[in-house]
Amino acid sequence: MSALEEKREGEIAYREAVPARQSGDPVLLLHGFPESSYMWRHLMPALANAGRRAIAPDLPGYGDSPPDLPGTWERQVEAVERFRAALDLDRAALVLHDWGGLIGLRWACDNPGVASAIVVANTGFFPDGKWHGMANMLRTEGEGERLVSELDRTGMTRMLRAVGRGFGDEAIHQYFKAFTTEEGRRGILDLYRSGDFEKLEPYAGKLAALGVPLLALWGEDDVFAPPAGAYRFAKEVPDAKVIVIEDAGHFVFEDDPRRCAEEVPAFLAEAETA
Repeated sequence: MSALEEKREGEIAYREAVPARQSGDPVLLLHGFPESSYMWRHLMPALANAGRRAIAPDLPGYGDSPPDLPGTWERQVEAVERFRAALDLDRAALVLHDWGGLIGLRWACDNPGVASAIVVANTGFFPDGKWHGMANMLRTEGEGERLVSELDRTGMTRMLRAVGRGFGDEAIHQYFKAFTTEEGRRGILDLYRSGDFEKLEPYAGKLAALGVPLLALWGEDDVFAPPAGAYRFAKEVPDAKVIVIEDAGHFVFEDDPRRCAEEVPAFLAEAETA
C-alpha cells in the first residue's frame, strides 16, 4: 500500500498519497464535520495504488490547520480555491463528505472545469435542505456556545461512537483538535451559522451543468442525511450512480472503509473511460 505523507501548504495541513506511476487525474478529498483529512486514511492509499495522486487538506480550523476566522461557508470555499491554486491542480476528481460536500460542490460550481468527476457522500446541495438537531443547536446563539465549550474528549467519544463504529482512539484524538481552542470553537459556530440553505438557490442546475460523472455513495443508516439525498442527486444529475452501503451510517468511510476503498477507485476508473 502507498504511504500517506503529512505536508503543509501555507497554513493548510494536508495528507497526500502519491502513486508509483500516475495514470489518472489527481483526487481532491474534502472532509466533513467534525473530522479532518485523517478520515481518508483508508481510501487515499487505495487511490494511489490505482494510479491516482490523492490529496486531502485539513480545512481551516480542523485537524492541524489553524482557524481562519470568520470560519464561514464562504471562507471555506475560498480556502479550497487558494489550496488548489497553490498546488497547481488544474483539474481533479472530487471526493466529498458531509460539510465537505457543501463546500466542495459550491466551489466546483463556482469554478467550472476544475472537477473531472465527483463522489458525494452523506451530504446535500439543495436549497430546501433542513438542519438536524445538533446543527440547529450550533446555529442557536447561546446554545451553540455552550455546546462547543462544554464538549470534552469523553463527550466527543460518546457522541461519535453512538453514530459510527469505526472511531478508534486515534480518530477521536484527530477530530477533537477542532474543539481545543477558542478560535476553533468560534470557527465551528461560524460555519454552521453561515449555513443557510437558501444560499444554494442560485446554484439550481449548476451541478448538472458541469457535465461530469457523479457517484452518490451513502451509508444506509444515516440519521443526519438519509439515503433519499443520494437519489435526489441522481435525479438532478443525469446518469449519476448511486451506491447505498448496508450497515453503515453517516460516517460511511469510518464504518466500511474496505467497501469505500473498492467503490471509489472503481467509479473513477469507469468515469474516465465513459
